[in-house]
Amino acid sequence: MSQEVHPVILVVDDDVSIQKVVRFQLNDEGFRTVLASTGEEAIALAFEARPDLAVLDITLPDISGYEVLSRLRERGPIPAIMLTAKIRDTDKVRGLELGADDYIAKPFNPEELTARIRAVLRRSRQQDGTSAEESMAIGDLAIDLAKRTVHRKGELVPLSRTEWGLLEVLVRNRGKVLMNPEILGKVWGPEYVNDLQYLRVWVSRLRRKLEPERSGESVIQTFPGMGYMFHEVAASTAGEEAVAPEPPGAAIDERAAG
Repeated sequence: MSQEVHPVILVVDDDVSIQKVVRFQLNDEGFRTVLASTGEEAIALAFEARPDLAVLDITLPDISGYEVLSRLRERGPIPAIMLTAKIRDTDKVRGLELGADDYIAKPFNPEELTARIRAVLRRSRQQDGTSAEESMAIGDLAIDLAKRTVHRKGELVPLSRTEWGLLEVLVRNRGKVLMNPEILGKVWGPEYVNDLQYLRVWVSRLRRKLEPERSGESVIQTFPGMGYMFHEVAASTAGEEAVAPEPPGAAIDERAAG
């Protein structure tokens, strides 16, 4: 008889009442939980328990949740959801830029947290299981979809799970304009199709990693009010990044992604 696998969730929050509520909810839903009240305790427990996902409060007694996330990611990829009382966009953007997979503000519904945990784990597993016998060279970039690697000028470009998921969706549809909701749905899931802030942050982050010295057109082209397209550009292209003409009546708020 095969043993049922219960995902291990590391919950980091100095509020004992929140720990109890989250632990009860997750255990009831079939998860195993590991609790920590400080950042240093969380890092030590993560090394021992090897959790499948971390739920991190931003404000902790010793070090911030941002620092915990950064140090956990130094040891290896781990999906993370930021849990915090702060609701400012700047806090959300900072967490996403550090590689957080999602963000939920207090007070929260425990069932919503569980749903988001399941969604993040599902995306993580889908990305782990993807395969393709395909590789390509674009300018200084060498992308191997089968090995899930990117090299720039012969050097490996480290990508998080979410960065790779976004890149893979764009590359597999290269030459085609993908609408914002379509990208959000493929990478983050149907519950995120209207969250353009996620997309703006991750596209910007991915561009910086792929083309840190870019002086010309990006391989990820912005279509204002519509979406993005991965296209093969010459390495010698000079000048500012080309942006596709905006269709009549389209919103222009996507310019922030460039």
